Amino acid sequence: MNHCIANLRIKEVINKKDGCRLGHVCDVEIDACTGCVVNLVVCRGGRMFSPYACDTDIRVPWCDVEVVGDDIIIVCYTPPPAPPRGCSRRNGFFR
Repeated sequence: MNHCIANLRIKEVINKKDGCRLGHVCDVEIDACTGCVVNLVVCRGGRMFSPYACDTDIRVPWCDVEVVGDDIIIVCYTPPPAPPRGCSRRNGFFR
């Protein structure tokens, strides 16, 4: 694993807009054609080193990242609107 990406996993992500802690970086999404980082995947809760994605993960676009410091990453992130009540995002066989 790239040393720079491994160091991102120990950093906490803070949203500049409201001062909230979003969580810790658990993964990055990279454009295979350009090799550039597209999104930071931020884990919510205690699942920091699990290799499996979770519904509560946040994908922060790289363009929203403002500062990558020694301990934290400051982002200017606006969450997507919540789906209307009554809509279900369940697509599995048993749901």
